[in-house]
Amino acid sequence: MIATIIGTGLIGGSLAISLKEKGVASHIIGVDQQESHLQRAKELGIIDEGATLEEALKRSDLVVLAIPVDAVLKVLPIIMDKVQPGQVIMDVGSTKKNILQLVAGHPNRGRFVAAHPMAGTEYSGPDAAVRNLFTHKTMVLCDVKNSDEDALEMVENMVDQLQMRTVYMNAEEHDLHTAYVSHISHITSFALALTVLKKEKEQGRIFELASGGFESTVRLAKSSPDMWVPIFKHNRSNVLDVLEEHIHQLQQMKSLLEEEDYDTFYKLIQKSNKIRKILK
Repeated sequence: MIATIIGTGLIGGSLAISLKEKGVASHIIGVDQQESHLQRAKELGIIDEGATLEEALKRSDLVVLAIPVDAVLKVLPIIMDKVQPGQVIMDVGSTKKNILQLVAGHPNRGRFVAAHPMAGTEYSGPDAAVRNLFTHKTMVLCDVKNSDEDALEMVENMVDQLQMRTVYMNAEEHDLHTAYVSHISHITSFALALTVLKKEKEQGRIFELASGGFESTVRLAKSSPDMWVPIFKHNRSNVLDVLEEHIHQLQQMKSLLEEEDYDTFYKLIQKSNKIRKILK
């Protein structure tokens, strides 16, 4: 199988590595607006060749869009208009509602499979690509009833070969749940980094005193705004909903500290410890 990866950064690059190593694809074509990314991806052996979108579409069995959601919304209609018989188009974007609304009713809608691998790191670009990024992680497939049977089967087989778990959701469920388990983590990390940078004037002290707890909490603040601003934009209502609850919890803790009500604070922390049963 020949696979084209549009976007040769962390997710696209890691996927290209896995598709080749697992024997899913025999040849990987890279497409990227940044020529430097294509060149670096070739140097690292992530892709076999770089090509224009038009050239790649003519030769590919599978086309994966691994680019920010804003870019997906611009490129996907062009691709859908040019889909060839038997070709499968797949995206790996972090929001789904707007993408699926865009392709709804398109005559080639059945060739499209909406997917989201729940995997990643805080780094970006071809050098961020890593082997086995997706192993034992979860792949969410959305609104699969609207995908052709053979297109869905190709993606499901790929997910199995990548040793991933498969979860099925509709677009609304996906965007709601990812707001709570992924998007809030990133926006909180960005806010924490800004808080520390604002209050800690001696930045050298941060590095001297920062322990594993701080590093793990603020790690996501290294993530690219090119990726995350479109995510917050296209999942705005759900992110606002989870932010409202998060701010409520922070305000509650602030009030308890102001009132020196440490008994209630203790009970709140005990309640939060229940997350252990979910995240073992």
